[in-house]
Amino acid sequence: MSVQTLSELIAASDARLTRAGVAFGHGTQSAFDEAVWLVLWRLGLPLDTDLNEVAEQAVTPEQLASCAALIEERITTRKPTAYLTQEAWLQGVSFYIDERAIVPRSLIAEVLADGTIDAWLSDQTIRVLDLCTGNGSLAVLAALAWPEVQVTGADISDDALAVAAINVARHDLQERVQLTHSDGLSELPGPFDLILCNPPYVCQASMDALPAEYRAEPELALAGGSDGMDFVRQLFKDAPSRMTQHAVLVLEIGNEVANFIAAFPKLEVAWLDTSAGDDQVLLITRESLLTLQA
Repeated sequence: MSVQTLSELIAASDARLTRAGVAFGHGTQSAFDEAVWLVLWRLGLPLDTDLNEVAEQAVTPEQLASCAALIEERITTRKPTAYLTQEAWLQGVSFYIDERAIVPRSLIAEVLADGTIDAWLSDQTIRVLDLCTGNGSLAVLAALAWPEVQVTGADISDDALAVAAINVARHDLQERVQLTHSDGLSELPGPFDLILCNPPYVCQASMDALPAEYRAEPELALAGGSDGMDFVRQLFKDAPSRMTQHAVLVLEIGNEVANFIAAFPKLEVAWLDTSAGDDQVLLITRESLLTLQA
């Protein structure tokens, strides 16, 4: 295929990625979307460019070679595109990212943006915790969603917190988002009115089957033990003492719903609708968590 236009370049890149069998899930769901992201970024075009308007734009030999090299890097390293471009988008908000932190993709971002959990909150919701903050994306989104709250972003990884600090500064939220090193809730006395947590929840069998793109991410942010619930068990023990009376916990457990239910069969929770279904993100009241300690 002789590549002369932008649309032909994207099509050729799509074909190369498809043949190589790269894995997706870090901001894209198809080889075509990945090709568009990589090509537009390498050419310095906005990611929201209308492809119909630039489809016939001529591509120089130098641009072709540069894009081909980037596609080849994506294939040979199996790094997520977000790591190659050092940028990820969540709910339309741009975040810096590199290999020190997991690529932001939490479904909790959706329930922050669409107001799903607002019914459980009140004007007394002032102190918000984003536990396992990673690159700080949920902490930033919470601060943007509720201008009156103070947010703490906590993580056990100092590397991840360094990335989070970049994003807090990028969105000029230093006065409202504090970053703290903590192993779970150990360094977080609270009390908090809302806890957001996208913990390491991937069970061992799933970890063993992960594509290389996911293995490029910090294992600490993914692996949750044999059934994926190691972190969650400790969180449920510690959380009530760090929550105000009417506080709630919003937790992502991804594809581990069966293991979650097996671990906590009698726990009363509210499942929240997301683009991935109604069994990936849940909300738990402090009162409900206390029943586990009875």
